[in-house]
Amino acid sequence: MAGAAGSAQEWVRGSVMPNGLAIITLDRPKALNAMNVGMTALYKKYMDEWSTDNKVHAVLVESSSPRAFSAGGDVKSMQSAPKQTMLDFARQVFSNEYKLICAIARYPKPYIAFMDGITMGFGIGISGHGRFRVVTERTVLAMPENGIGLFPDVGFAHIAASTPGHGAVGTYMAMTGLKITTPADANYLGLSTHYIPSTKLESLKLALLHGDLSSNAFNAIEMLLEGYKVEPKTESSLKPLLPAITACFGANLSIVDTVDALKRHQASDNSAVAGWAKGALAGLAKGAPFSLCVTKHHFAAVAASTNADQKDDLSQVLLSPLKT
Repeated sequence: MAGAAGSAQEWVRGSVMPNGLAIITLDRPKALNAMNVGMTALYKKYMDEWSTDNKVHAVLVESSSPRAFSAGGDVKSMQSAPKQTMLDFARQVFSNEYKLICAIARYPKPYIAFMDGITMGFGIGISGHGRFRVVTERTVLAMPENGIGLFPDVGFAHIAASTPGHGAVGTYMAMTGLKITTPADANYLGLSTHYIPSTKLESLKLALLHGDLSSNAFNAIEMLLEGYKVEPKTESSLKPLLPAITACFGANLSIVDTVDALKRHQASDNSAVAGWAKGALAGLAKGAPFSLCVTKHHFAAVAASTNADQKDDLSQVLLSPLKT
């Protein structure tokens, strides 16, 4: 087993291609590319170096495995830390994660994420805040933190605030651990900017590698992605449920209000709405009660805030749960 530094260098590989496309490849397939503290630090190091390197015009992040882009943070590494250093280690883990997420959100150059396969938790953190977010038919998006006693962080409340229903759909996803498994639903939530079938990813990558990114990389990449983009074959399954989702997960509702509203909708004459409400209640039942309360309070505050700095400044959103 290689040491921590060696493992990070093996699992997060960075390279700069002749046309100025820098590539980060996540290569820890046995752990579904779960990110540990060393991997996060190395990822951030690449991003910082490339942000001021005139030879780098854009950044592409990919996985070596079609099974997962990244299943999130490496929770096992935190659990294995000595109890006497657990708090300090946790601070380091989340500090590194949040600094990387903010760097991605503010990156001055085009940032493209191939969200192929499982993309959960911190996996959404390193992709969902980027400028170009590519999903495939294999993409599975979720924020499952409530189920393990945490809460959906990584700035997801910032993303959720822009989802339909004044943030209600994103809150529903976060509170229930809902898995988004279709490109249509990923597009509807705004988690993706482009749906590109997995069979076209290699060809797209080659086009990016041979494209002229030297003058206006943002426009060049936008044109390339538009050329490969495909419209989903099905409609979003969430769109027709928007009135029910908003009625149950609106920012003005408490946890008790949400549960009561779901129980009423479970008795709906509309079988689709009744089935949805039953599934949402089952999702809530898997979450830790305190985690659900933190999630509801945090997401509602971000979605309903009239303070532009809190809603638009990702760093404030990341820190806000610590202030409550």
